[in-house]
Amino acid sequence: MTKQVTTGSSSLTILDDVSFEISEGQSVAIVGASGSGKTTLLGLLAGLDLPTRGEVTLAGRRLNGLDEDGRAALRGGAVGFVFQSFQLLASLTALENVMLPLELAGVGDARGLAVELLRRVGLDARGHHYPRQLSGGEQQRVAIARAFSGPPRVLFADEPTGNLDAVTGGEIVELMFDLNRERGTTLILVTHDESLAQRCARRLRLAGGRLVGDDFAAARAVLSDAG
Repeated sequence: MTKQVTTGSSSLTILDDVSFEISEGQSVAIVGASGSGKTTLLGLLAGLDLPTRGEVTLAGRRLNGLDEDGRAALRGGAVGFVFQSFQLLASLTALENVMLPLELAGVGDARGLAVELLRRVGLDARGHHYPRQLSGGEQQRVAIARAFSGPPRVLFADEPTGNLDAVTGGEIVELMFDLNRERGTTLILVTHDESLAQRCARRLRLAGGRLVGDDFAAARAVLSDAG
């Protein structure tokens, strides 16, 4: 796929002929220097934007054949997001933030499921607190509980530990990988942290908008040696 943007009379290529497939249940890190196209690629994979040329298939559906509402509906049923900035609604409690996507999806016992998800991330006692009353790590835990409320077939994470200290960030990483293993959710994350990238079964490396590395065997070997 290729992504170009037009500024005035000139055209800027952000991603240049990037092509790969990701297996269901796989954990994948997208790495590269700032400006290499990582976040743009994540947005294309999630259907938040469409490529200028080429196609993207998500959860068995060809995104190019869907309009914006169709892509949003697909994301609502198959995709979870975890952002660096948490993206919680300030006017809702932690419990309500997790309940919201469940209610929008018409799930019967939204409250009960949300309570269980908060318990799973260690925040069952903080459900009635608002985001401003929670630490950064606690807010990210709420965001992860909300992301897994689907439950999603694919979880996209954009620098999920970027605003957290090392200890809290490590806890968040463990939580994401635990849920990935337990639920078989495909995990695709953008990170500049090489140690986090090595936790994934596969690493896609971008440079100048091009895919310059697709490291699967080496990452698997690292995990085998560590285990």
